[in-house]
Amino acid sequence: MGSRCRHVVLTGPPGVGKTTLVRKIVSDLQAAGITCEGFYTQELRQGGKRVGFDVVTLNGKTGVLARAKPDSGNRREHRVGQYVVDLPAFESLALPLLQTRGTSPHIMVLDEIGKMEMFSQGFVRGVRHVMSQPNLTLLTTIPIPKGKPIPLVEEIRNHPDVLLVNLTRENRDDGSLHEKILTVLSTSLKN
Repeated sequence: MGSRCRHVVLTGPPGVGKTTLVRKIVSDLQAAGITCEGFYTQELRQGGKRVGFDVVTLNGKTGVLARAKPDSGNRREHRVGQYVVDLPAFESLALPLLQTRGTSPHIMVLDEIGKMEMFSQGFVRGVRHVMSQPNLTLLTTIPIPKGKPIPLVEEIRNHPDVLLVNLTRENRDDGSLHEKILTVLSTSLKN
C-alpha cells in the first residue's frame, strides 16, 4: 500500500465477487453524490454455459467484449482461450470513457483490466492517462498473477498510489473492507 492511496485495485480468483463488490461500491458512492464513470464486464450465459462477456457502462450502454468461438485458424482474431475479443465493439464503448478531460474530481471504474482488454492499445494508453490525472481516482479489478505477466496489470499492481485488495471468499462480505475502500476513494477526491 502506497503512502497516499488514491486508486483502489481489486484482485482475486475468477468468481470470487470482484465485480459484485465494485457494483456495490459504485452504488454507495453514487448515493453519496460522487460522480462515477466507466464500465464493468458481465458474463453472458446461455443454458447455464458461459458463452461470452459484455461491457456495460455505468450510464447503461451495453456492448460485446468477447464471444466463445471455435478456433478458425484466423491469426487476425484477438483470442483468449475459447473467446474471440470484438475489439471494435469494446473500443467504441470503452475508449470514449477514457477520454475524459473534465476538471471535477470523480471515480473512473474499469472492471476489468485483463488479457482481453490488452488487445486495445488505445485502452492501455487511456488507463495510463487516467492514472496520471490528479482529478481522477481509479476503481478497477485485475486478474491474479498467472502465467505470463501482463505489463499494464503489473504496472497497476505495483503503482505507489494503489490500495491493492486481494478479495477472497472469506473477506468479500467483510463490511470493514467495504468501508475502507469507500474511505480511500472518498478521501482521494478531496485531496
